[in-house]
Amino acid sequence: MWTYLWEWLSFAARWLHVVTAIAWIGSSFYFIALDLGLRKRPDLPAGVGGEAWQVHGGGFYHVQKYLVAPGHMPEDLTWFKWESYSAWLSGFALLILTYYIGAQWTLIDPEVADLPVWGAIAISLAGLALGWIVYDGLCKSPLRKNDTALLAVLFVYVVLASWLFTQVFSGRGAMLHTGAMIATIMSANVFRIIIPNQTIVVADLKAGRTPQARLGAEAKQRSLHNNYLTLPVVFLMLSNHYPLAFATRWNWMIAGLVLLIGAVVRHFFNTLHRTGAKLWWCWAVAAVLFAAVITLSGAPGWTASAGEGVAARDWPGDPELALSTSPHFADAELIVQSRCSMCHARQPLWPGLIHAPKAVLLETAADIVHNAPLIERQAVRSHAMPPGNLTGMEPEERMLLAKWIASGDGLPHP
Repeated sequence: MWTYLWEWLSFAARWLHVVTAIAWIGSSFYFIALDLGLRKRPDLPAGVGGEAWQVHGGGFYHVQKYLVAPGHMPEDLTWFKWESYSAWLSGFALLILTYYIGAQWTLIDPEVADLPVWGAIAISLAGLALGWIVYDGLCKSPLRKNDTALLAVLFVYVVLASWLFTQVFSGRGAMLHTGAMIATIMSANVFRIIIPNQTIVVADLKAGRTPQARLGAEAKQRSLHNNYLTLPVVFLMLSNHYPLAFATRWNWMIAGLVLLIGAVVRHFFNTLHRTGAKLWWCWAVAAVLFAAVITLSGAPGWTASAGEGVAARDWPGDPELALSTSPHFADAELIVQSRCSMCHARQPLWPGLIHAPKAVLLETAADIVHNAPLIERQAVRSHAMPPGNLTGMEPEERMLLAKWIASGDGLPHP
């Protein structure tokens, strides 16, 4: 019963996290676009820095932005904060359900660091907390006066943090924690800077005081950081489903390249909203960077020396037939059945599993041949499987799987 409840609880947490993240990202993108699209008019009220006319849902909207605050406190004031808080809280719940409770599967890789579960969880919590503390310190340093220099230092900082995560966690855990650290920074920006600053402004208005302009400027800077970090954090959160993103030796460099891709894509849209100009070169740069990501992800899971001499043979006819009649198939079948089939079975033998993960079956020879593309991605080109290498698959065994797959003329479609 606990297995059923745990799976549905995980599904519910993921569903909630996705929905709240959509709400947060949507409001963030909208207000950045709105802010950049504001236009100054000669007859604007005092204190208004710009206005925008928008059409949606069959009606017109006239929006004005005060650079600091209006002269009086409006009766109805909408706050945008619960989207952020809900997204982080549901994400942290999902982190507990997937990476803390299932740490031996998803977070710990004994070949990287043979950590106890409590130790891995402690490092995780410390990493998220320190991620915010260091980031906030950098933003309050003299670098805050130079946005370009600050962003460059923050980029190096996040890439370094990603590399450090790869030194203690599994590939899946490292990429996820890079994303979780960024998401924590983004939500903490709202909780610790943006909302408190706006609260002070509201209190000043009610007391008849003139709010400080720096409060709005500081909040705007953090909001802009959130805007540029959104696309990379979505990629990093999705990466745990794609072994070629997380289970390669260059995963931390992939994280860095994705940060740059997100930055140039947001630069395109932000420039478009601000000036109307379409900087198509941004997409060209993003494409080149993504090509670099693909190249890095293609580094095989075995060592270069072990992979020497593995070349595809010219097998005519059906690829599945070629794979099943390969001289390497007997070795491959033995490896898969001894390292993988206890989970990927019609009736899994591994404690806590009630069905094969993702319904992938690797019991029979036909199962193994049919799922050869998945085996290549999960256990040859990457080290995603077995998770945390719980069954102790050796590098030589991955090399033998590579030889078997290379012996076929192409691969069957999954």
